Amino acid sequence: MSPYALSMLMSSLAVGTIITMSSHHWFLAWMGLEINTLAIIPLMTKMHHPRAAESATKYFLTQATASALILFSTTINAWMTGEWTIMNMTNHTPTVIFTLALAIKLGIAPFHLWLPDVLQGLNMLTCLILSTWQKLAPMALMMLTSHQLNTNLLIAMALMSTIIGGWGGLNQTQMRKIMAYSSIAHLGWMILVISFAPSLALLNLFIYLVLTSSMFLMLMTLNSTNTNKLSISWLKTPTLAASMMATLMALGGLPPTSGFLPKWLILQEMTKQHLGTLSALMAMSALLSLFFYIRLSYTISMTSPPNISNSSLTWRKKKNLTYVIPILIIMSATMMPITPTLLLLN
Repeated sequence: MSPYALSMLMSSLAVGTIITMSSHHWFLAWMGLEINTLAIIPLMTKMHHPRAAESATKYFLTQATASALILFSTTINAWMTGEWTIMNMTNHTPTVIFTLALAIKLGIAPFHLWLPDVLQGLNMLTCLILSTWQKLAPMALMMLTSHQLNTNLLIAMALMSTIIGGWGGLNQTQMRKIMAYSSIAHLGWMILVISFAPSLALLNLFIYLVLTSSMFLMLMTLNSTNTNKLSISWLKTPTLAASMMATLMALGGLPPTSGFLPKWLILQEMTKQHLGTLSALMAMSALLSLFFYIRLSYTISMTSPPNISNSSLTWRKKKNLTYVIPILIIMSATMMPITPTLLLLN
């Protein structure tokens, strides 16, 4: 792809997200979402492969459906209230339709089926954008209207997302599908607490972005798209393979990594809201995700494929590692000690 076209598409992605996050009018927010969707579709199809075209088609159809539902719900809300302000969404019917539309956009269960298939047909860079940047605009709208959304509906979708995200990733060998189910499970934790403490949902989103970005950048550096290629990553770059193990443990939520922090705070908040049974179910569903993260760590560290070469190490090509990956890895593993500071910020 031409650098000029790529810069224009990336600028459109940024502009669309900023328009949605900074708007107070429903039509302006909807327009930002549309710019976002239309800007990423050429990035999806730049591989000129049938799988990429299939992924772009699926993504366009699901996002168009979600955008139509958002426009429909906001029009009904404007008809009932007489204004297009985002913060004034008090009627039950448009609120439920709007919640379902955002769930389709984000890939929250039970509207998650498009996400693993779409990610599987894309390259790693587009998967990174789809898993991180494309979540910002819908999550911003959800946080703006969090005090007006149906709490019972959000709790049901959150519990379903964490269970399906953990269950679906158990039998996967493709890294992009594993990261898709990881995204579904993390989104479940975010929407669980968004009605009770939006600041905790924002903290969870930030840590999710850091962990997912570091994971995708390491996979791009090691050129690992499945578990078989992941098993020889320690022969290529041992330091990066060890760092990937720490990031996987953080994604699973093991202490003392950064991934444990949001889960701990969310379970504490749910207990304060007298939702002990729900907290127990969420904690048990997190064990499903933790299992396939530990399985990937085992694949990286304790397995070696049949090697026909006499050399114990493979030929190492010099890679231009940026400073972004070490910073993200450090943030993935060492944010736990600053928990008191983050609590004071909340």
